[in-house]
Amino acid sequence: MSEDNHICTLFQQSIFATRQNTIMHKLLIFHDEKLLRRALTHRSYVHENPGEGEHNERLEFLGDALLNFLSGEYLYRCHPEMGEDELTRRRSALVDEKQLAKFAEEVGLDFRIRLGKGAIRDGGYQNPNLLSSTFEAVIGAYYLDKNSNIEAVRTLIEPLFDSVDPKHIVVSRSNVDSKNRFQEWVQRNVTPNPPKYITVQIGGLSHAPEFLAKVLVDGKDYGEGKGRNKKDAEKAAAEDALAKLKKQGLL
Repeated sequence: MSEDNHICTLFQQSIFATRQNTIMHKLLIFHDEKLLRRALTHRSYVHENPGEGEHNERLEFLGDALLNFLSGEYLYRCHPEMGEDELTRRRSALVDEKQLAKFAEEVGLDFRIRLGKGAIRDGGYQNPNLLSSTFEAVIGAYYLDKNSNIEAVRTLIEPLFDSVDPKHIVVSRSNVDSKNRFQEWVQRNVTPNPPKYITVQIGGLSHAPEFLAKVLVDGKDYGEGKGRNKKDAEKAAAEDALAKLKKQGLL
């Protein structure tokens, strides 16, 4: 075993040893353990262990959609006095990277994520982007494990939403996610159809890939951007689109 492998193994063992007596969060209790295993598997781990099969990015996509719906429904129900713009801002804050990373730590995902050695050396267990993405993947996997029963997911996710101090949810206009801001503009000025993002990997290392995203509105290219993951690339594309609209005096 190489020195790097030995250090990573000892580090993981020390972390798991400190958690042996902790109670596992219900979100991590699966009927299909293979499904949970996939949800916890980052692409860097699969790159170094090709026999492990699929990484968690498809589950991340599903979990992201579920969290956006559940957070929106939660806020709609809990705040009947709020209008669409404020609800949108609060939803963005409730499921942004920083907040989802906190949820990931709260349910015990940190150090359970299956990472490649390079990602571990780069501090992957404490990386907010990686934590939030894995949390989304686990949400998607849990939904599938419960036979696509969204009520099972809602039962576990709403206590996490409840735990967020309202004072910590920043609702200023400048903090609205750029994708939501662009979608608002599109649906207000162009079409009721939401923007479509096309994202492809264009390079980078297995544990630090680079992605390029383009955002289209009814087939027309409005912007593009790069990022270390699909979310960041799509966000950059939305920011590029907003910048172009501002330059044209349309925003």
